Amino acid sequence: MNNPTVPTDPIRIDLGIHGMTCASCVARAERALKKVPGVQEVAVNLATESARILVNPAEQIEARLKRAVRDAGYEPVAANAAIDAPTESTWAGFGPVALGAALSLPLMLPMLGNALGLHWMLPAWLQFALATPVQFYLGARFYKAGWHAARALSGNMDLLVAIGTSAGWALSVWLWLSVPANVTAHLYFEASAVVITLVLLGKWLEARAKRQTTSAIRALHALRPEVAHLLGLDGEVDVPIDEVLAGDELVVRPGERFAVDGVLLEGM
Repeated sequence: MNNPTVPTDPIRIDLGIHGMTCASCVARAERALKKVPGVQEVAVNLATESARILVNPAEQIEARLKRAVRDAGYEPVAANAAIDAPTESTWAGFGPVALGAALSLPLMLPMLGNALGLHWMLPAWLQFALATPVQFYLGARFYKAGWHAARALSGNMDLLVAIGTSAGWALSVWLWLSVPANVTAHLYFEASAVVITLVLLGKWLEARAKRQTTSAIRALHALRPEVAHLLGLDGEVDVPIDEVLAGDELVVRPGERFAVDGVLLEGM
């Protein structure tokens, strides 16, 4: 009995990757995917949070690719998840930024008062109470992403934020608890809280810009028809748009949208 022929030509797999924030994230995701047996080429795009992978056909290859992405500290999703997702409000995700600003602003008031000649400080316990939720609740995302980066022996912005703000918070706690009760220690709770809040603001602005870009891409996709009328030897056949190849001849009926770019051969 002859065994069925197993296809050996490489196939293309598109995979969405959530959680990337910088160029080092792209490099780490590419390294993780290239380690999967059978992978020939990998191209990761930070703007679209997606990867295009050229890989030899194998059993459960897509599951292996998703596991590699997850082990690198990111979340694999469908390639068009961002495009197919419902449109979110302009202010979506602003809650953590607003909470961080509300907790950080009181910590900044003494510094602003010094510029006006007002010399006063918040009690150390109040600074601690305001800064700690910002550090470990709002900043939890940086610890999680930084831990994944450290496990992969790679650095990223999240790891830098986690280490830097933790140092400021821990030093402030040590100074607060170690100085005599009648001495006012110079604490740095406001620095760690403000850094986290500003980074969260930057990430929110970045996410909003991506949503606007995604909306434009979604509108562009809506202009593309799902099928094309392919003109072959046996006449006209409807085929999915993804199966159209360079050099194919297509028929566009009056009032229809063009499926692909091309050169007009006949008609007007």
